[in-house]
Amino acid sequence: MRSFWWKILCILLFVYVAFAGFLGEVPRLVILNETIRNLYFHVSIWFGMILLMLVSVVFSILYLSSQKSIHDYWALASAKTGIFLSILGLLTGMVWAKYTWGAFWTNDVKLNGSAVSVMIYLAYLVLRRAIDQPEKRGRLSAVYNIFAFVMMIVFIGILPRMEDSLHPGNGGNPGFGTYDLTSSMRMVFYPAVLGWILLGIWLSEIQVRIKKLKEDLWESELDS
Repeated sequence: MRSFWWKILCILLFVYVAFAGFLGEVPRLVILNETIRNLYFHVSIWFGMILLMLVSVVFSILYLSSQKSIHDYWALASAKTGIFLSILGLLTGMVWAKYTWGAFWTNDVKLNGSAVSVMIYLAYLVLRRAIDQPEKRGRLSAVYNIFAFVMMIVFIGILPRMEDSLHPGNGGNPGFGTYDLTSSMRMVFYPAVLGWILLGIWLSEIQVRIKKLKEDLWESELDS
């Protein structure tokens, strides 16, 4: 039970966020109106994605120093899950943009930076598939992963603060927490962030376990 408590917590958090997110009280704001509920999903997904990409780059650094395959497995699994969450983040952001900005996609520096970041990480997956030798693949992809994370932070965290952006907290715009993130919304938003983080770790763990099982099966076939 001890090893499953956080998975049970993840499920409970998502049930809570689903009910409170759609049925709870939210401030009535100009333009945003009820779409502010997407804060619980769109923004929390991006928080989870960034943490998973950080986990991935940490394991890449560990692999460069240890050459242990388990570190490479975790780096890959975390990156894959992070890419999955980033695509969900883009989709939920497009829906939100349609109802608040009038179009699914605008020439916004943060939107474009997010799309570029996803493509950078997709190139990471392509790089891994292009190299057959496990050790060489692990080293090169680990170095690229570090580069990808730095570029992602530049594209979604630094450049939007230097240029005009429609996103809150960027381009001179106040962030949500500055003027309209009420205490009741925080009680839903922070559990949502934790829920997506736990889900990302859960999905990554499943991928690592499958990879290790395949490796063990392959080794047993060689021995036989």
